[in-house]
Amino acid sequence: MSQSIIELNKIAKHFERKIALSSLSFIIKKGEHIALIGPSGAGKSTLLNILAGITAADSGEYVLDRKPITSYQKRNIRSRKIGVIRQQFDLISALPVIQNVLAGKLGEWGFFKSLVSLLFPMEKETAANALDQVGLLDKMYERTSRLSGGEQQRVALARLLVQNPEVILADEPVASLDPARAEDILSLMTELVKNKDQTLIVSLHSVEYAKKYFSRIIALRDGEIFFDLPTEQVTDTHLASLYTLKGEAEDE
Repeated sequence: MSQSIIELNKIAKHFERKIALSSLSFIIKKGEHIALIGPSGAGKSTLLNILAGITAADSGEYVLDRKPITSYQKRNIRSRKIGVIRQQFDLISALPVIQNVLAGKLGEWGFFKSLVSLLFPMEKETAANALDQVGLLDKMYERTSRLSGGEQQRVALARLLVQNPEVILADEPVASLDPARAEDILSLMTELVKNKDQTLIVSLHSVEYAKKYFSRIIALRDGEIFFDLPTEQVTDTHLASLYTLKGEAEDE
C-alpha cells in the first residue's frame, strides 16, 4: 500500500462565533484522487485553504509527507509539495499565456529571475511542453483575456504542470464552466495527475462529477465529516441525507 501524503488529526477552525471545521481527521495516500462534496458552507473551501497552508487551523495536527505543515514555511519548498487551482483561475488576464504558465516556476525562481521573466519569458520549452499537454500550444503568445473560460482553466492546468507539485488542490475548478467544458477539464485534469502519480483533492458542487471522476468521496456537513467512502460505496441514501435540510430531517 502506498504511504500517506496527508494526515489530519482533529483539525478545527473557527471564524468569530462560527465553527467552520470541527475535529476533522483523515489520511490521504499518495496518488489518491478525492472529491470533497457537501452543502454550501460545509467547510470545503476552509479545509482546502488549511491543506494549502494558506489558513492555519486553530487546533489539531496537519502532517504533510511525514512533516508538520509548519515545516514548509519557505515558498520554494511548499510549492514543490502543493499546488492550488481555483474557480477564478488566478490568472493575470493582461499577460500572454506563456507568462501565466511560467508563473508555476515563481516558487523556485528567485526575485530577480522572476522579474526578468516578466519582460523576457524564460524556460520557454517548459511552458510549450505544458501547453502542448493541455492542447493550447497554438495559444502560447496570445493575451490570456482573449481565451474562453475553458481555455483559461487549461492555462491554469498548464501552470500546475510547470510547478509539478506532489499534491494538487482544486476549489470548485469547473463551477463557472458549462457542462461540456466542465467535463472536458475534469477529464483532462484527472488524466494528467494520473500520469504523474500526483495526489488530487477537488471540491465540487456536482455529485455526478464526483462519482464519475474520483475514486474516493469525502462529504462535509456543518464542518464535520458526514461520510468518507470509496466512490462505489456511496449510495443515493448517503447523498439524500447529506443534502437534506436540518428542518426537513427533524420533521421526518
